[in-house]
Amino acid sequence: MHDTEKYTFRDGLSSEFPSQLILDITEVCNLACVHCPQPVFKKSQYYAKRYLSTELNEKMVQEVRDEAEGHCKYIRYTSNGEPLVHPDGYKMIKYAVDNSNTFVCLTTNGTIMNEKKTRQLLDSGIHMIDISLDAFLPETYSKIRVGGDLEKTRDNVLRLLDWVQRDNLNTKVLVSFVEQPENTEEIKDFKEYWTEQGATKVLIRRLHSAAGAVENIAKQMHHDFKDEERYPCLYPWERLTLDAKGHLSFCPTDWKYKATFADYRETTIKEAWQGEFLRELRSAHVRNNFSCHKFCGQCPDWKQTRWPGEGGRYANVVEDLKGEAL
Repeated sequence: MHDTEKYTFRDGLSSEFPSQLILDITEVCNLACVHCPQPVFKKSQYYAKRYLSTELNEKMVQEVRDEAEGHCKYIRYTSNGEPLVHPDGYKMIKYAVDNSNTFVCLTTNGTIMNEKKTRQLLDSGIHMIDISLDAFLPETYSKIRVGGDLEKTRDNVLRLLDWVQRDNLNTKVLVSFVEQPENTEEIKDFKEYWTEQGATKVLIRRLHSAAGAVENIAKQMHHDFKDEERYPCLYPWERLTLDAKGHLSFCPTDWKYKATFADYRETTIKEAWQGEFLRELRSAHVRNNFSCHKFCGQCPDWKQTRWPGEGGRYANVVEDLKGEAL
């Protein structure tokens, strides 16, 4: 049994409403990154080129506005694909910015952010854009972000930074990097370059297995952490994901819809967050007993989640930037 005071709702985590909402708005992606399940997912029975409906996006935004009571710190548009390929993605983001009364973020690979699309994004008033690049050198980028062109993507990001600075916009621009064997030696150059170019923040993220979906990474992590005592994963106390099917999920890295537990058309975020299913899941994590929650039981990524008070949390980065951007 773990410490129930440490692994509980505290320091910005709320039992009333998730402090983060993840909007997984499409399954479709234009890249095939080596550390991502997307290439395998695309060929699996789970993939159907789904896009989240604008109606459910609006329902979510209105619920945050009317029911979150300040507990929801931010909405993050991301995907098991590339969110900007959603035909209504920009419209959905703008609706959230205009109506949610909370911080709105986007995580994108930046590859399709041409002049028109970048202007659309900035005109939406989005508070933060997080661009995943994962390499400093073009040859490394082509190995990791298969199907992408670093020179073109870099130009997109530089244009974005230039426009933000030129127009004195409040939009924060983060540039991120998932550390892995192919790119470790480039971290220093990556940080220095993007800091010099005016990025608000350069993030170095931990590699994870997407809840076991990337088998070679999962195997290594199971080996690396086999002798360590498992502690509860943060996610059931912090966030919910609304996926492209319109279902609510307790895990943002689930690629097989094994973590979905409610249809958002038939419930609310507040009801789901306070409901019996998540109460039992949290208890399983605290007791370290996953006999009834095998999806969590097989996941090696618990080690990669950081609780409040630990360094390097994405939530801390957002909190640091919110005051300036809102």
